[in-house]
Amino acid sequence: MNQSFESLRHQCDRLLEQEPKLRIRNVAERLNVSEMQLLAAQCCDAEAVYLGTDIKEIFKQLDTLGEVMVLTRNEWCVHERHGLFEDIQVGKASIGIVLGPDIDLRMFFACWKTAWAVRQNGRFSIQFFDETGMAIHKVYGTEKTDRQAYEALVARFRTDLVQVPAVTAPEPGQTGLSEQAPDQLRDDWLGMKDTHAFFPLLKKWNVSRMTALQAAGDDLAQQVDHDAVERMLQLSVEQEIPIMCFTGNRGMVQIHSGVIHKLLRTGPWFNILDEKFNLHLNTSAINSVWVVNKPTTDGWVTSLEVYEKSGELIVQFFGVRKPGIPELPAWRNLLESLCKEPLAA
Repeated sequence: MNQSFESLRHQCDRLLEQEPKLRIRNVAERLNVSEMQLLAAQCCDAEAVYLGTDIKEIFKQLDTLGEVMVLTRNEWCVHERHGLFEDIQVGKASIGIVLGPDIDLRMFFACWKTAWAVRQNGRFSIQFFDETGMAIHKVYGTEKTDRQAYEALVARFRTDLVQVPAVTAPEPGQTGLSEQAPDQLRDDWLGMKDTHAFFPLLKKWNVSRMTALQAAGDDLAQQVDHDAVERMLQLSVEQEIPIMCFTGNRGMVQIHSGVIHKLLRTGPWFNILDEKFNLHLNTSAINSVWVVNKPTTDGWVTSLEVYEKSGELIVQFFGVRKPGIPELPAWRNLLESLCKEPLAA
């Protein structure tokens, strides 16, 4: 193990000498290893403490830390939110939720495998990884974080690392899905009473999100221009429309709700740079953008959804709303302005 670590550190050091601005995620990609393996080998100037595999118990202690910054990302979008962990709901099931006014999360624990305490570049964090060694969720300390509580959490769960936790190859995406949606899918769509009924609908007809969108009809799911997401964000800022932004990966969905203020493009990345919320969207990865229209008991609910070329959802936007409250008319009007065909109403 020590020889393996030493070799990995040497490879990492050589790469960073040539490209010192690379982040640990990029180093992992270049060396064809996982980010977790780099942490285990103490690469990239990181000091990592293994916290073991008792993921849920560790997660339930995050509300002791005070204000933190939580980060969830996929390959194409990074979602960062400052706030407190409040109303953490984690039980025996593989699904958990956090419902605080600042930190709003949906956890899918089946793929969470290891946790680490990491000090790197003057920052400290708790980081969670799946079986492939990919980061699912990171919790960073801030100036307002209770450092004593952080050290206590690390001390409580610190685990001797006898050997590097096993890393498995990523499983292929959904297979065996039907490439064509039946006519009945549209009838089921029109019969939805809640936006959460969309996932059972996909499962019932064994189709992907993209297949369902393409089959539903323009009044229910309409493809719009690639720059629609930027136009939507700019109009949301100008009109002060509070939005909900969902970004996730296979183990976590992270949500921000509120009015956004500062937008900035840097190369291919389009960014929201607010005090407590940052979003970084790689627009060069966008393959399609859709306005999606779903019926509920509270009226129609519309979203803007952004996809990459394989059909993976990159990021999703709604107008701020709660169950029992109709959608914001200003949000509905904004999305309709992006469409070429009328939406069902």
